[in-house]
Amino acid sequence: MSSHPVIALALADVVSLLGTRLSMIAIPWLVLTTTSDPLLTGLIGFAEMLPYVLAKALCGPLIDRLGTRRIAIASDLASMFAIALVPLLHFSGGLHFATLLPVVVLFGTLRGPADAAKQSMVPAVAAFSDVPLERVTGIMGTIDRLAGALGGAAAGALVAIFGAAPALVLTVFACAIAAIMVAIGLDLPGTTPATSEAKPAYFAELREGWLYFGTDPVLVGIVIMVAITNLFDQAYIAVLLPVWVTLVGDATLLGALLATFSAAAILGSGFATWLAPRLPRLLVYATAFIICGAPRYLVFVAEVPFVAIFAVLATAGFASGFINPIISAVTFERIPPALVGRVNSLIGALAWMLIPFGSLVGGALIVCFGLPAAFTISAAVYLAATMLPLAVPSFRAIAHRQRRLSRKRDCQGYKFDQ
Repeated sequence: MSSHPVIALALADVVSLLGTRLSMIAIPWLVLTTTSDPLLTGLIGFAEMLPYVLAKALCGPLIDRLGTRRIAIASDLASMFAIALVPLLHFSGGLHFATLLPVVVLFGTLRGPADAAKQSMVPAVAAFSDVPLERVTGIMGTIDRLAGALGGAAAGALVAIFGAAPALVLTVFACAIAAIMVAIGLDLPGTTPATSEAKPAYFAELREGWLYFGTDPVLVGIVIMVAITNLFDQAYIAVLLPVWVTLVGDATLLGALLATFSAAAILGSGFATWLAPRLPRLLVYATAFIICGAPRYLVFVAEVPFVAIFAVLATAGFASGFINPIISAVTFERIPPALVGRVNSLIGALAWMLIPFGSLVGGALIVCFGLPAAFTISAAVYLAATMLPLAVPSFRAIAHRQRRLSRKRDCQGYKFDQ
C-alpha cells in the first residue's frame, strides 16, 4: 500500500485552503477599512462567491476532458497571478474598489475549478493508495475544518501585522505551493478516454452530468438538504451571531464562540475519519445533522448562562465533523469514474449556490421579525431540512455501501493525466 498520494493531496488542500481563508478575511477587511461602507463590503464578498459557484458548476466537463491534476495545477497557478494583482496595485497606488472588484471576480472564478479538481481526485487517490474511501474523505474533511479554524485565526493576526493587501502575498505563495504539491505528489498513472472516440461537445458533456445527477434521488436529496442548511449557516455566521454578540459582548466573544465550534468540529472529523468505515451511515448522518443544527440557533433564544451556550456549540461542532466524510463517500461511490469531474463539480456548486444570499436572508429576518424570531425561524427551517433523511425513503440508500475501490482495478477508471 502506498499512502503518499493521500498525504500529497492532503497537504496541497490544506495549503490552498489556508490561502483562501486569508483572502476571505483580508479582502472584505480591506474594503471595509478603506471605504467604511458595509454595503460595498458585502458586495465584494458576493462578487467572489457567485463566480466561484458558477465556475464550479461549469468546469466539470473540462476536468473530465483534461484530467483533475492538470486543471488543479493550472487553476492554482492562475489564481496565484490573479491574487498577486491586489498587493501589486496596493504598492503602486492603484488599488481602489473599482480596480479590486474585477480582480476578486477573477479570483473567485479560478478558485472554483481549483477546488473542484482537488475534490475530484479523492476516489482515484483512495483507489491508488488502497485506503478506504471514507477514510480519505474523513481526512479531507478534517483538513477543511482545521484550515478554517487556523486560517481564520492566522488571517486576523497577519492582517493586523502587515495590513490587508500586503498579507495577500501569502495567498500568492499558498497557491504556488499547492500547484507544486499536486504536480510532484499526484502524478498518478491512469487511463484517458480512447483517442479514437469522438468527444461530445462541451455542453453535451455538461448536460450529461446534469442528467446523471438528476436521475439519482440520493444525490439530489443530499444537495437540497445541504444547500438549505448552508444558506442558514451563512446567515448564522455572517449576521445572526455577530448581531447577538454586539448586544452582550465584543468581538472577543464572537471569536471564542466560533473557535469553540471549529475546534469541536476538528475533533469530530478526526473521530469520523477513524470510525466512519464501521459506522451506520444513515443513522450517523441524520443524527449528526439534527444535533449540529437547530440547537445551535435556539440556545441564543433561551436565557441560559454562557457555559451552556459554549457546551451546545461544542456538541454541535463535534457532531458536524461526522457529516462531510459520509456525504463525500456516498457521492463518490455513486458517480461513475468517467463522470466524476462533471457530477462532483455540479454537486459542489449546487450545495453552495445559496451561500452568497445567506447574509441577505439573515439581515432580512432580523429587520422583519427581530433577532429572537430570526433565530427561531432559522432553527425551524434547519430542523425541517435535517428531518429529510428520516422522511424521504430515497435517503435510505445512504446506508448501503458500494463495493470498496481496489488499487489494482478501479483506480484505472479515474482520469489522471500522465
